[in-house]
Amino acid sequence: MSAPASSAVPLRDRLAAAREAAVAVAALDAGRRAELLRAMAAALRASADSILAANAHDVAAAREQGRADALIDRLRLDPGRLAAVADAVEEVAGLPDPVGIVTRSEVRPNGIRVERVRIPLGVIAMIYEARPNVTADAASLCLKAGNAVVLRGGSEARTSNLAIVAALHGALEAAGVPRAALTFIDEPERDRIRELVQAEDLLDLVIPRGGEGLIRFVAEHSRVPVIKHYKGVCHLYVDAAADADLALGLLIDGKTTRPSACNALETLLVHRDVAAAFVPRALAALRAHGVAVRGCERTRLIDADVAAASEDDYAAEYLDLILAVRVVDDLDTAIAHIRRYGSDHTEVIATADADAARRFERALRSAVVMINASSRFSDGGELGLGAEIGISTTRLHAYGPMGLEALTIERTIVRGEGQVRHAPPVARG
Repeated sequence: MSAPASSAVPLRDRLAAAREAAVAVAALDAGRRAELLRAMAAALRASADSILAANAHDVAAAREQGRADALIDRLRLDPGRLAAVADAVEEVAGLPDPVGIVTRSEVRPNGIRVERVRIPLGVIAMIYEARPNVTADAASLCLKAGNAVVLRGGSEARTSNLAIVAALHGALEAAGVPRAALTFIDEPERDRIRELVQAEDLLDLVIPRGGEGLIRFVAEHSRVPVIKHYKGVCHLYVDAAADADLALGLLIDGKTTRPSACNALETLLVHRDVAAAFVPRALAALRAHGVAVRGCERTRLIDADVAAASEDDYAAEYLDLILAVRVVDDLDTAIAHIRRYGSDHTEVIATADADAARRFERALRSAVVMINASSRFSDGGELGLGAEIGISTTRLHAYGPMGLEALTIERTIVRGEGQVRHAPPVARG
């Protein structure tokens, strides 16, 4: 399959075309943007056979290359997953449009009206790995918010991404929207990423999603503002006042339902007062689900078959059926552990003590804090945002799951009737 944007065209020329296309997208009214997204969802469904065949090619190549199971799981599409991708695009189409929303309106003593109004960001570059669903999610969210989008996917999903982009380009063309509104960069070289993120005059925002190496590379070389979607070292802390059955449910759901997701649990912290009763139940349930456990000395005193945990284990984003376990003295020790090893993604506390929950919430600065709820809810769709473009761990205008609103910015509109700040001097005869 040929690339939808020819690599023979200089990158800056392609970005300039995206900049022009952004003006056209921003000019569409809310109804036309929603209609465009519904057409994109229909195009994905109509192209399901070609997309799934392309994805099967990528998955087979990844297996031949000995890629990790976690990466293959993120890469793989099946009819159900692809249907969910199309459904997510359609769901975004039906979300309230953020463009033009007045978030503040105030009349000043001199009669001028000051408004804060949401407008599109402009051109957003998304650099990501493995997940072909991100291609459709990012395109739908950016276009719905009135932006153009530049996508650079990983080489492991190249064939899948090209098939998805081809379907989406068909919908754009049918709607009379420039193809450059969705620009796909098909060159795998890191130098191309460097060139892309240094185009500060043509891009407004860069969002990297992928491994630590990719995100660091983008952050170190970019001249464009970067929102990092960094790794998810997510913790569950089981407090002394926790309901054991509730905590066990959070643990199994958070670790085993999709371990390759960034909102999966990577470390279990257990208060010492309940460790003797809770840890054996937790270990038995984890083993029944095929989870390998690495624990602290206190954990290994409870069960000698547990492998010893290292410092690296506590900092690891396994993205696999592996979990680190530590018994802690109290809530303060759990908070200190999370502050040291966490990645500001998602943290969970299981407790019936409202004061402990409040302390946990206030002491941590993570993007998402869950109180007696699974870490797997740390997802834009589950939290009512529709499809998300990612979970920001960068404290800029967006933090946590990023939906439509996060892809717009506020500007000031001032409405007057000839008011001036200083009256002109009085002419003297």
